[in-house]
Amino acid sequence: MARLSEHGIRLSSMSPSFLNSNSTSHTWPFSAVAELIDNASDPGVTAKQIWIDVTGESTHLCLTFTDNGSGMTPNKLHKMLSFGFTEKGSGKASQQAIGVYGNGFKSGSMRLGRDALIFTKNGGCQTVGMLSQTYLENIKAQAVIVPIVPFNQQTKSLVVTEDSEASLAAILQNSIISSQEQMHAHFDSIPSKKGTKILIWNIRRAKDGNPEIDFETDENDFRLPEIQIEELKKGLRSSGSLRAEQNIPDMHYSLRAYLTILYLKPRTQIILRGKKILAKLVSKRLMNIEYDVYKPHFSKEKVKVMFGLNPKNKDHYGIMMYHKNRLIKAYEKVGCQLKTSGQRSGVGVIGVIECNFLKPAHNKQDFEYTKEYRLTLGALGLKLNDYWKEVAEKKAREREFQAVDKDEDNEEHSDDKAPVWLQCEDCLKWRSVPTSHYKVVPESWNCSQNPNPRYRSCSSPEEADDCEEQLTPSYQKNLKKQDLPKSRKREKSLESSSSFSIPAQAQGLQGLMDQGERAVCGSEEQPEQNRSGTEKAETLSSISDSKSYEDNRSAQENLQDIRNNVVALLTALLPQLDLAGISLETTDVDNILQQIIEVNSLKI
Repeated sequence: MARLSEHGIRLSSMSPSFLNSNSTSHTWPFSAVAELIDNASDPGVTAKQIWIDVTGESTHLCLTFTDNGSGMTPNKLHKMLSFGFTEKGSGKASQQAIGVYGNGFKSGSMRLGRDALIFTKNGGCQTVGMLSQTYLENIKAQAVIVPIVPFNQQTKSLVVTEDSEASLAAILQNSIISSQEQMHAHFDSIPSKKGTKILIWNIRRAKDGNPEIDFETDENDFRLPEIQIEELKKGLRSSGSLRAEQNIPDMHYSLRAYLTILYLKPRTQIILRGKKILAKLVSKRLMNIEYDVYKPHFSKEKVKVMFGLNPKNKDHYGIMMYHKNRLIKAYEKVGCQLKTSGQRSGVGVIGVIECNFLKPAHNKQDFEYTKEYRLTLGALGLKLNDYWKEVAEKKAREREFQAVDKDEDNEEHSDDKAPVWLQCEDCLKWRSVPTSHYKVVPESWNCSQNPNPRYRSCSSPEEADDCEEQLTPSYQKNLKKQDLPKSRKREKSLESSSSFSIPAQAQGLQGLMDQGERAVCGSEEQPEQNRSGTEKAETLSSISDSKSYEDNRSAQENLQDIRNNVVALLTALLPQLDLAGISLETTDVDNILQQIIEVNSLKI
């Protein structure tokens, strides 16, 4: 009979098969690895280092995750091995906690393998727990059972509880550990008085019987097998996200590459297979950086958005979307980057934003597809196009933007101006060092090696970033100012040509549609009478007839690509509109607007 609660009512049970079902939220093994890293770096644990490796244990191939964080009590370990329990969702720590669902360890570990042992010590008690699908199948369990065994950390003697002896027997008989001596050896391998070590075995295998992670190709990395890389490329190309001649970013198939950008500002050092991950400050590795500000109407805070050019590979571009310092979506195409044919705009542009106002999906590889998320993508598209049109093209005309299309000689020249940012291994603070100071950036570095005496000690505060508090755009959006006369003229033209009364909300739509047209296509040439002699001279000297032709063709293609986004934006902003019967098979924004007015005015 089922166990009763304190209210005399039966408790719900969790079927062992749910462990596998729950793990399928991770379609990519590296996202499961990231879950375990998040647990070590979240407030309350705050490990300075985490070591990831693959080893052999009792003829089994095992993944190991070891950290020097605060460790866990037996009660906290039991909550971690249960579902939905978390202490990250309340108090000050929740403000920067990445995980809030109480599910990350279970979904992540069971995605990587069928069985896991957790060794943890907190300075007074050391505890081992087991979450094992194999064990539950062997005993034909009807509910999830988690054996947990506590030991005194000083004497290493068993702490007797109501289930400690039964749990010890279950672990010794149904895991890769067969003696207490082996248990204590794993506790001793944690390189501090406090910390946690996770062993995962019966690693998931592909259809060909080989592990789904390739441990052989690179002894310093975890990689996806070549067949999976090709399948990934095929899927991206068929969806239009990847052109035939493009290569996918290496973060998709290299764990080492993924971990370099996993955190916006890393506070935990990761050592993969004995070699430290050289974490990158994404915001410090771009060229021609400019800043913009996003003020969502559904949030009280202003959010800084950074744009720049990728100096290493212009085919890798898009928005890097973080949440509470953690990467959620990488290289998300927005605005003019969505165009799939013809002359491509926005190529090479990287945007960086921390979207703490959005809600990540359970696997932390996407955001929930809410109205707020859709509006954010639309706003980012507008801002990216502003950057591309008003900064990139201006610098191209001035011959200052050529480094993107040239080889590494120019790349190195542009990098000479920017400092290198290094993280101290002791205090984990980031310090800037002149590029010329090191010919080869050292793998191990601390504050005492800083050439700047002001920041040569770990007690010195982290260097202030001038852009961190900047809540205004860093550049003038002149093209938008030039577009205003054209927008007003289009509005008057529409009003005079309409033979019926336009609803109030539709009049407001004209400005919105014009803004969408400008954002995707850039501004068209203004009438001669609206421009000064200086502007006309500048235009004639810098824009050729062929460029105008290409711009017009590009504008038509851009409009066609955005039509669905325009309707999604209208639906989100003005849900009372009836858009069901609107034909979108046109590149004419005015035509779409006219249809919306006609359809909705009939109902007034």
